[in-house]
Amino acid sequence: MTLPPTHSHRDPADVGYREFQRLIQNMYLEKDLARGIDGTFMWLMEEVGELAAALREGTHAEQAAEFADVLAWLTTIANVAEIDLATAVQAKYGSGCPGCGLLQCTCDGAEKP
Repeated sequence: MTLPPTHSHRDPADVGYREFQRLIQNMYLEKDLARGIDGTFMWLMEEVGELAAALREGTHAEQAAEFADVLAWLTTIANVAEIDLATAVQAKYGSGCPGCGLLQCTCDGAEKP
């Protein structure tokens, strides 16, 4: 699947990392802090399991919903750990693949970049 092209006018559905992290923080931070990293990580693992099941036998809509849940729980953990995802993603991947350093990865397929 190819992602939609980037346009000069931003699609309202196109939420950036920082904006999404702020949205999740505003909705859930108090609950997330009370649950802590360990409790929140367990919820993330449950959602990853649900995503795995949806990828095996779910509809496209169910798969999309589970991807959104995993992203939300990952973002929740970042909030509790005080990690700015936009900064972390830029630092790790903004200049290319962490393994080979290129914008189009040339690492061996058996390796984890």
